[in-house]
Amino acid sequence: MIMAEKKESIDKLKNRVQLLADALDKMRLAEYVEYLNNTKRMLIVNFIGGLFRGFGMAIGFTLLGAVVIYILRRLVMMNLPIIGDFIAEIVKLVQRHL
Repeated sequence: MIMAEKKESIDKLKNRVQLLADALDKMRLAEYVEYLNNTKRMLIVNFIGGLFRGFGMAIGFTLLGAVVIYILRRLVMMNLPIIGDFIAEIVKLVQRHL
């Protein structure tokens, strides 16, 4: 009776260990640890990733700036009294500093 309970608990433990091993295999933990130990590869991957992030931000800010300028130009053309005067004042300040 006691032996059967021990065998059952050992089987449950084996199943849990197997599930844990499968989960670690799915996470690809061994590859990640190998990646962390390879400093040169990690530096190169992070450097290239940083370049692409910076390039993406530059393109994003350029497009955002272009959209804002387009909207401001449309607002000036509408000749709205408050917004038009505000934008005209900004243009004068920029031209004075150039």
